Amino acid sequence: MKALSIQSKPVYDSARQGSSGLRELREIGKYRYLLGQLIKRDLTTRYKRSVLGVAWTMLNPLGTMIILSVVFSRLFGAEGNYPVYVLTGLTAWNFFSQGTNAAIGNLVWGGSMLNRIYIPRTIFGVSAVGTAFVNTIIALVPLVLVMLATGASLHPAMLFLPVPIILLACFTLGWGLFLSSVAVFFPDVAEMYQLLLTAWMYLTPIIYPESMPMAATLQKIFPFNPMYWMVKNFRIPVLEGRLPTLAEFWPAAAFGLGMLVIGWLFFTSKSDEYAYRV
Repeated sequence: MKALSIQSKPVYDSARQGSSGLRELREIGKYRYLLGQLIKRDLTTRYKRSVLGVAWTMLNPLGTMIILSVVFSRLFGAEGNYPVYVLTGLTAWNFFSQGTNAAIGNLVWGGSMLNRIYIPRTIFGVSAVGTAFVNTIIALVPLVLVMLATGASLHPAMLFLPVPIILLACFTLGWGLFLSSVAVFFPDVAEMYQLLLTAWMYLTPIIYPESMPMAATLQKIFPFNPMYWMVKNFRIPVLEGRLPTLAEFWPAAAFGLGMLVIGWLFFTSKSDEYAYRV
């Protein structure tokens, strides 16, 4: 009987826990209510002191587009609907920039919680991208208004937009988780990232046409720039009124899904150390 009682005691075996990435994914599902509350908190915090509130999400890219159109449309010799071209690029870029910056900040903000209660570590990155996703959906409203104001056609191909947005969300989450992991151990990464973002934006055809002579020197690096493909797939249904070809779509899918897997696995492999670092 004594031997039986000893054998019946629960034994913890870390090997039985399985992949940390899959375990973290299951935990996110269990904590989906908390995820929703974090997204709601981020949105409320951002707009509660703003006179314009949520309207600022629409007016900010709209104002930037107007300034860039006035200043650069003739300088770049842009053809076609330059305001829509700029606004589509800014909408996609703002998603990426806001999501990755918030992913780093949210992990630091939630550091004290990690020492007190158990919560999935990835929830801070997922909530950051979720907030950026909501802001991007709102930002589509001024995009449609600008298209109508400039005489651009609303093509049926625009119904495809959720696909490039989801791929952009995957890439943003994966890159944000990867950066958050590095920033926990090397805090200067958060500051250096702002410089990287600025350089990255100018290496991506956001405000200048891809076909302009000045961009010819960048043509060789465009294929290796993930955001080039993300922005391109976002623009094609809006500006050209068609679906991306396979040659245009697969790089965006590969970068988006690949970065999500790499970032998720890298983040979860280090997640047990975050409570002692942040």
